[in-house]
Amino acid sequence: MAKAFVFPGQGAQFPGMGKDLYEAVPAARDMFESANDILGFRITDIMFGGTADELKQTAVTQPAVFLHSVILAHALGSEFQPDMVAGHSLGEFSALVAAGALSFEDGLKLVSIRAKAMQKACEITPSTMAAVLALADERVEEICAATPGVVVAANYNCPGQLVISGTVESVDAACEAMKAAGAKRALKLAVGGAFHSPLMEPARVELAAAIEAAPFTAPVCPVYQNVDARPHTDPAEIRENLIAQLTSPVRWTQTVRNMVADGATEFTELGPGAVLAGLVSKIAPEVQISSKQNL
Repeated sequence: MAKAFVFPGQGAQFPGMGKDLYEAVPAARDMFESANDILGFRITDIMFGGTADELKQTAVTQPAVFLHSVILAHALGSEFQPDMVAGHSLGEFSALVAAGALSFEDGLKLVSIRAKAMQKACEITPSTMAAVLALADERVEEICAATPGVVVAANYNCPGQLVISGTVESVDAACEAMKAAGAKRALKLAVGGAFHSPLMEPARVELAAAIEAAPFTAPVCPVYQNVDARPHTDPAEIRENLIAQLTSPVRWTQTVRNMVADGATEFTELGPGAVLAGLVSKIAPEVQISSKQNL
C-alpha cells in the first residue's frame, strides 16, 4: 500500500486560504511570516482577507497556492510520509519542497520568479487556453497540429479532458475544429496567457537561470514530474525537467497512471481546492482518494 501525495496548481485558490493553519499552528505562522519577508509584501493579508479578484493576479496566485500546500504538508508532521509525490504545473514546486528536494525559501523564490516571468510572457503575445471535453487526446493533438499558428495540447488532465494553449486566433480556430470533430465542449478559459506552450519561452529562459542557481538535493521519495510523467530522484534530472516544464505539456493523466502502476493505492491532495482529487478519481477510480485543506 503506497501513499501518494499530490499538489494543486494555479486556479485552486480561494479567499481565506491558509488562515486556519496560520491561527492554529505556531510553526505555520512562522513560515507564513517568513514568506511575507521573502516576497516583500504581506501575501497573508491577500490570502486571508483579499477578494477573489485580488487572489487571481498571477504574482499572488502562484505563491499563495504554493504556500498553502507546502505549509500544510509541514504542519501534518508524521502524517506526511509519502511514498511518492506529484504536482500539477505550479504544484510540482510544492511537491519538490514537500519532498525535500528544495528548501522552502528557495522554492518560494523560484515560484515568485516563475509567476512574474509568466506574466511578462503573457503580455508579449495575445494568447489563451481552452478546455476540450469528450474528444480523444490523439484527435485533439491532430487538430492542433493541423491548425495554423501556435496551438498545442497543454494539460492532459484526465481522459476526455484536455486543455489546449496558444495564440488567441489559433485557439479560436482549433476550438471550432474540435467542436466539428465531435467535442462536447471547446471552451476558452479565463487565463492571462498560453501556459505550457512555446509562447512561454521567454519565461522559461528567465526561470531557467534561477533554477540553475538554486541548490537541489535528492528528495525523500520519487517525484513524478509533469514533463515525462515518470519518477525522479536525481537532482540534475529534476532540475532539467523543471526548466522544460513551462513550455511542455502537463501529463497528468499519464502521471497518475504511472503512480498507480508503481503501487500507489492511496492519493491525498494537499492544498486549496479538490480539483486533483476529482481528476484522480476519473483516471484511477479504483484507488482511495482524499483532499486536505487544513489539519
